[in-house]
Amino acid sequence: MFAAERRQLILEMVRANGAVSLRELARVVQTSEVTVRRDVRALEAEGLLDRRHGGAVLPGGFTRESGFPQKSHLATAEKTAIADLAAGFVEEGEAVVVGAGTTTQELARRLARVPGLTVVTNSLLVAQALAHANRVEVVMTGGTLRGSNYALVGSGAEQSLQGLRVSRAFLSGSGLTAERGLSTSNMLSASVDRALVQAAAEVVVLADHTKLGADTMFQTVPTDVITRLVTDEPPAGDDRALTELQAMADQGVQIAVAGPGAGSGPAGAEGGPSGAGRQAGRLGSSPPRTGEDGLPVPGPRRNPHGQGPGAAQLRSAASLPEQQTGGGRVADLAPRRR
Repeated sequence: MFAAERRQLILEMVRANGAVSLRELARVVQTSEVTVRRDVRALEAEGLLDRRHGGAVLPGGFTRESGFPQKSHLATAEKTAIADLAAGFVEEGEAVVVGAGTTTQELARRLARVPGLTVVTNSLLVAQALAHANRVEVVMTGGTLRGSNYALVGSGAEQSLQGLRVSRAFLSGSGLTAERGLSTSNMLSASVDRALVQAAAEVVVLADHTKLGADTMFQTVPTDVITRLVTDEPPAGDDRALTELQAMADQGVQIAVAGPGAGSGPAGAEGGPSGAGRQAGRLGSSPPRTGEDGLPVPGPRRNPHGQGPGAAQLRSAASLPEQQTGGGRVADLAPRRR
């Protein structure tokens, strides 16, 4: 395929989907990510699209929201790996909330194997994925159906969440930055996501690398409220994505990186959060910032649930025991030594 043909196809994909990862573009045009990255730079120079960490989006700063049919075909391998790893943080008998999205739908399919689980959701797709799970109770919110993502939104959904308390919330979105946290392109969806967050003791964000650095209109979860981010390995050379991850780690967010072919087996295996939390991995080749003790220096962490302020650090891979479980890696965050 000639360069002009490749670039025309890339442009058509971005226009159709709103945002496309470099990996997906490389797969479709049947070339390397290096070549695709060069094509994307050329198209950006012409003002036809904007580059984002690991992908390309429509020009204009804030990305528009794609419909479910488009989203379901984007970064499918990455979403599967993220869902596999995230399911390992859920234990038998827990009560959790799961928000709307294609990645959370993948997670729901894996949660169907967790006995005694209660899942509260505003997503018809999440509920459908759990409908035939023998020992999982599904609680739906009220609200008005938003057809583009099959989610219940509005005051009915928000009111049904009042007074609810669960162990953790699993959410996705359209963009994620260290500065603003998780964001989405729709005001009604953002409002319900904020209500889901209020019901949870911990917040787990599921976001593939194409969303790192993307900033959309409505903030849903500030960075200091996010307990853990489950993401995939950024493409080689994507220093900006690694910088974004390090900045989030500096603010106390635990970073779980799902590798290719990740799979945790039955959900809850390896002891759920405690087992998965012992895995260690490096976010990139550039060493994180270090203090006098030779370990990375984090920023302060504000806890939204009244457990007091704290500091966390992202240790270098060399200082941590490497434990692989199903291809996933968790960047170990521990209290800074004094």
